[in-house]
Amino acid sequence: MSQIEINPRKVVVVSGGSKGLGLNICRTLLELGYRVATFSRKSTAEVEALSQRHPDDFHWEAVDIAQDAQLAGFLQRVRQRLGRVGYLVNSAGMAHEGLLTMMKSRDVERMLQVNLGGAINLSQGCAKQMMVGGAGVIVNVSSVVGVRGFKGVGAYSATKAALDGLTRSLSKELGPMGIRVNSVAPGFMETEMTSELTEQQKSRIIRQTPLGRLGTVEDVSSVVAFLLSDASRFVTGQTFVVDGGLTV
Repeated sequence: MSQIEINPRKVVVVSGGSKGLGLNICRTLLELGYRVATFSRKSTAEVEALSQRHPDDFHWEAVDIAQDAQLAGFLQRVRQRLGRVGYLVNSAGMAHEGLLTMMKSRDVERMLQVNLGGAINLSQGCAKQMMVGGAGVIVNVSSVVGVRGFKGVGAYSATKAALDGLTRSLSKELGPMGIRVNSVAPGFMETEMTSELTEQQKSRIIRQTPLGRLGTVEDVSSVVAFLLSDASRFVTGQTFVVDGGLTV
């Protein structure tokens, strides 16, 4: 019996689904028939539109991922409304750029709480629900900056590299229980995170990218969907770099 057959309603939790990549992952999975639960600190017009378009299959709440009690309550309500969670996409993340020696300690601490601590706590809570059904899939959204070093993003890189380490360890820990864990490491994408780059900086990145462009959220969402699907049922513990060849 396949994993999708075990959990026919395909309930997926996507962290940070109010904008950017997280929002596009929610849209993609809804189109593929998943029941999607997501959260962020604030709602957006796009989230409201998804709620109206998919009233029975989409759930959003205001949650601070760094607050353990809020996460636990969210997962309880998701199970009550949509069903047992069988899939998780850890896509919530934040970045503060700057030389490490100049960064404020509170900014570093917040990145650790959101990018790494939140993913660990959410994986723990969702894995418990997956274990009940004997199957599940977790996809962590890391980054190419965790694969290759880049100046000015040392603390951010550390959180993303840690996600890849979490992926490898959890794949061995949860594999015997039928739960697969993989990472997707996006390169530079056309999102709010790159909107602050100058045209000169974007041009330099594009010149260094063999495919000759910045990535899109759709490029990454399609890989996430593949890793959640039964088509990748024998794939676990891997990091899939989606960067147009930048790190080759």
